[in-house]
Amino acid sequence: MIKQSPEFDLIARHFTRPAANAVLGVGDDCALVDVSNGMDLAVSTDTMVSGTHFFPDVDPETLGHKALAVNLSDMAAMGATPYWAMLALTVPAVNHEWLAKFAKGFFDLAEESGVSLIGGDTTKGPLTLTVTIMGEVPAGAALRRNGAKAGNDIWVSGNLGDAALAVAHRRGLLKLDEEDYMEAVMRLYEPTPRVSLGQALRGLATSAIDISDGLLGDLGHICELSKVGATVEAERLPVSAIGAKHASSLAGLTAIVAGGDDYELCFTAPANARESIEDLADMLGVPLTRIGEIRKGKGVSLVGADGKAISVDGRGFDHFTAA
Repeated sequence: MIKQSPEFDLIARHFTRPAANAVLGVGDDCALVDVSNGMDLAVSTDTMVSGTHFFPDVDPETLGHKALAVNLSDMAAMGATPYWAMLALTVPAVNHEWLAKFAKGFFDLAEESGVSLIGGDTTKGPLTLTVTIMGEVPAGAALRRNGAKAGNDIWVSGNLGDAALAVAHRRGLLKLDEEDYMEAVMRLYEPTPRVSLGQALRGLATSAIDISDGLLGDLGHICELSKVGATVEAERLPVSAIGAKHASSLAGLTAIVAGGDDYELCFTAPANARESIEDLADMLGVPLTRIGEIRKGKGVSLVGADGKAISVDGRGFDHFTAA
């Protein structure tokens, strides 16, 4: 009898599950999905590399959650409903205990989100996780980055900065006490993708993006594609009790506005939509905060309570310039 190879044993043991949303899932040369009429297919891919996107000592269960969560966040930013995911997993060696924990984090969130894993790849090498996610959005209704207009309000969901503050602490740029660090690092590894919010914003928001590389940098992408500028009021930025302790320092403020890993939504909407957005916040139980305004011109300005510009490096995370 020919024994199954370690690679296929790994797939069968940890990643072969029924794919409720697919015609054919894991186990064949291709997956098969049925896309409904009148819907656009939304597709996104994210890669996470050990030492670049996560610390090597991360708990594998939380890493499994984050690997899917960051892709769900892309779906949220488009107002799409996620259905299918593919996972390309590169590991240094087969460690079934590690893989079982990773798979648990991944599939717990997948089940909660109605997502089926329908395929992927496994190989040996430095720990690297690549997820491709697919979903649907009504034709022509997707939220995009190019619709912001001068006079629109700028909104963000949730709180900003905790994840980046945890990273800054690990890198010695600032100091969190132990309790604050443990809370902040969970925001780093277990972000909450705002899928329901994204869907609810269809027809209400004029543009949207998820905050993965930092508020100012990601808002800058909206401004560039919409050919507008933006003013963000520092005093309005929503932060946790941890963020409030560090917002007055340059390192703390930089983490809050440019650190990334928030996976909250930043979106724009007309001023006459304020009441509807506030009602939406109550309905979904998601804090939504108006932080500034889209204006004519170019670039993103961060201003203090006195209206004067605050100078921070707001370029956000970049793979090819990051140390």
